[in-house]
Amino acid sequence: MNRTRNFSIIAHIDHGKSTLADRLLELTGVVSGKRLHEQILDDMDLEQERGITIKAHAVTMNYRDEELGDFTLNLIDTPGHVDFTYEVSRSLASCEGALLIIDATQGIEAQTLSNLYLAIEHDLQIIPIINKIDLPSAQIEETTENVVDLLGCEPDEILEISAKFGQGVPDVLKAIVRRVPAPKGNPDAPLRALIFDSIFDTYRGAIPYVRIFDGKATKGMPIKFMSNDKRYEVEELGILTLKRQSCKELLPGDVGYIIPGCKMIRQTRVGDTITSQKNSAKEALSGFKVIKPMVFAGLYPTNSEDYPDLRDSLEKLALNDAAFTWEPETSIALGFGFRSGFLGMLHMEVVQERLEREHNLDLITTLPSVEYKVTLEDGEVKMIDNPAKMPPISKQVVVEEPFIKAEIITPTDYIGPIMKLGLDRRGVYKNTEYLEGQRVNLQFDFPLAEVIYDFYDRLKSISRGYASLDYDFVGFRSSKMARLDIILNSEIVDALSLIVHQDKAFAWGQRITAKLKKVIPRQLFQVAIQAAVGSKVIARTNVKALRKNVLAKCYGGDITRKRKLLEKQRAGKRRMKQIGSVEIPQEAFLALLQVDDDD
Repeated sequence: MNRTRNFSIIAHIDHGKSTLADRLLELTGVVSGKRLHEQILDDMDLEQERGITIKAHAVTMNYRDEELGDFTLNLIDTPGHVDFTYEVSRSLASCEGALLIIDATQGIEAQTLSNLYLAIEHDLQIIPIINKIDLPSAQIEETTENVVDLLGCEPDEILEISAKFGQGVPDVLKAIVRRVPAPKGNPDAPLRALIFDSIFDTYRGAIPYVRIFDGKATKGMPIKFMSNDKRYEVEELGILTLKRQSCKELLPGDVGYIIPGCKMIRQTRVGDTITSQKNSAKEALSGFKVIKPMVFAGLYPTNSEDYPDLRDSLEKLALNDAAFTWEPETSIALGFGFRSGFLGMLHMEVVQERLEREHNLDLITTLPSVEYKVTLEDGEVKMIDNPAKMPPISKQVVVEEPFIKAEIITPTDYIGPIMKLGLDRRGVYKNTEYLEGQRVNLQFDFPLAEVIYDFYDRLKSISRGYASLDYDFVGFRSSKMARLDIILNSEIVDALSLIVHQDKAFAWGQRITAKLKKVIPRQLFQVAIQAAVGSKVIARTNVKALRKNVLAKCYGGDITRKRKLLEKQRAGKRRMKQIGSVEIPQEAFLALLQVDDDD
């Protein structure tokens, strides 16, 4: 254990976390030559393209220090997005130290602070690192002052590096072996192993990645998961280089994998504790919770014949993603599809893009919604994640919606516009904390429904990209919510329904009907687009009919002849309207996502 160091890298998106990981792997000889490429640990196409980490990775490195000798370094990588905060917390719980990376051009941002507080909660040794010092716009002195104020450390404790060019990276390795404490644990105690990640292998089943805290794991050992009491036998175990490398046993402080022959990834939950069946631990490791989806949307195939393919694709995707949920549902407008649950908007975008890329599906995605807690007159409590299932107002007693605690870090120049945006989105202002370098931390409580649509884009646009957002779920609170129905051609389109605050229903109705008028194609009859709350229509607009000029061949003559032709056309349009249907293009659903407050 004295020769082992377990550490993580925490940073805001695009601050250079994956690039530093590449340099560490290169310096320790894990990769070289043809195998060396950017973002080695980010092996998904989406991660490579967007430059973000979606799925956490772990890797073991062997490092020889000139003075202290040989060490085993276990890097437990973490996702950088707010959607995956729980996974980040479990990865940090598996470490004794963390590298805190701060971009010299952007300074401390909201996600940096959030992950730093998580690391401090787990009593990790923090090694502050200022990255991108090679850029002309780097503000090294100002960033150093901010870090000193934030951590209370000495300026000479902060490492200055350029991860892209490798400048200063050898000092990072030296700091890890000198500053990060060695892991502790009792090899004679009952086994306790923390699952910080898990993957699904087509041939081996679910494979949990673990950090051993007490006891030891050996091949053939009977084990059980403490959260669900599922029992298995260890078929194989080992350490994680870029590939799985089997070994005989894992001891306290070791990071590796265990193959228990489990067929369902949902049984190997992140944060769960593995112990032995014969000599079981009395207490599980703290911090475990079942992660629940926060954002819900309907996924429908554009072609109804692709429904079985979509179902098979969702099954395969769920094998590798325990946080993703789905169940069949039917829409009058869109036919058969699936109601899917996601951790957040980024998670939803990733799933949708993977379905379209990897499984060649053409999808229609409905407007995302959150889960509401509705108490009915008879005392029954329902959890509503689909606006179409929202009970009428007359049957409701209380509607509660999820709230989040948000932190927005921004330069002081943009306080006014951001405060206005926060209040427009029903935010409850809490506090303003002034940071060094003309920056402030604005704290709000927001309804989650007001944040998931376009809040982040609006925040970036009004702050010219300088503001950053981080949030955490705080619970349900009572609100005046109502279902806003969209009616086309006198028929309610359930797939376009949404749940809005009653005070905003009229404004939402006006904006949505105006947007839909632009994207719904014209028919041979007039199409009425209406927005209604219950039986009350609160907004309406019309898509004009495509009209054939039936009087074109009438040159003069009696007016009654023209009237007969117009009346015949009018009767035909009435008959067509009764049996005609309006085709709803995908642009209609995209238009709802792009409804701005200024429209």
